[in-house]
Amino acid sequence: MSTKGGNPNRRKTAKAGPKIGSGGGKKGLAGKGRTLKAADRPWHKEYQGDDKPRKTQWKQAKERAKAAAEGRTTNIGKAKPQRDRRRDDEPELILGRNPVVEALRAKVPATALYVAFGTELDDRVAESVRLATNRDLPVKELARRDLDRRTGNALHQGIGLEIEPYRYADFDDLVELSKTSGTAPLLVALDGVTDPRNLGAIIRSTAAFGGHGLIIPSKRAASVTAVAWRTSAGAAARLPVAKVVNLTRTIQACQQAGFMTVALDGGGDVDVFDLPVAADPLLVVVGDEGKGVSRLVAETCDHIASIPIASEVESLNASVAASIALAEIQRQRR
Repeated sequence: MSTKGGNPNRRKTAKAGPKIGSGGGKKGLAGKGRTLKAADRPWHKEYQGDDKPRKTQWKQAKERAKAAAEGRTTNIGKAKPQRDRRRDDEPELILGRNPVVEALRAKVPATALYVAFGTELDDRVAESVRLATNRDLPVKELARRDLDRRTGNALHQGIGLEIEPYRYADFDDLVELSKTSGTAPLLVALDGVTDPRNLGAIIRSTAAFGGHGLIIPSKRAASVTAVAWRTSAGAAARLPVAKVVNLTRTIQACQQAGFMTVALDGGGDVDVFDLPVAADPLLVVVGDEGKGVSRLVAETCDHIASIPIASEVESLNASVAASIALAEIQRQRR
């Protein structure tokens, strides 16, 4: 049989070579460096360095360094703020010698003074016992381990003051009280102020400049705690504070009751030193220093008032801004 012309079934093309990306080529075969030993890995339990960060912490440190090199900020690794889970109807314990004596000096409503056996009677402890006795507060001595258990092993220096839950005013009663006060009604509302020291300072300023009451939201806002009591320097005992569920609806309720509403915020439509409604029944809304008032609150208020400050200063502390605005309103009313 003739074989001329070859086998017609024979392959006529070359066999396919390695495809790109299949591991072929010099780059694909290049090594990636040596594998670190366990003792050289910062996140490994056998790491022998000065500090032994976990793998997550090590990665967070790398990300922070990268962000700093690129000129940007990052929240990686930052702890989330802890919420105060204490209910408003639960008593609160003030701990430590300085905080206790300051609270007693400010006449914060209290129910009992606790002193652990063996506590050194220095001037602060002696004054605390004397002030509590003068107010007919029970002074209870107890074992240190019992005070540890009562305070959740917090640092108490052998002394603690149990204070009464703050009694909030009713919003409708607060509005009625301001209308029957004999002077032009003046109320202050806080939007997103979470620092109890700011709350206490604003309570003090509101009382000092003729305000009739304060309104705070029930969520994502500071409550009248022992810290706020101390900062208010006793004004919390004189100025009623109402807690409301929805601040926007509360502002609308004030408007329906005849109040003009003014929110303090940068870039407002009116200068606080030239406020056209200062003599009217007025609700002043103060926002957080960083975020200011919320968009919905700003849209609901009748005016947005700003405090002129130097361009080098970005913003004012919430309690400082409230004090300036209230002092100016009082001046214009006179």
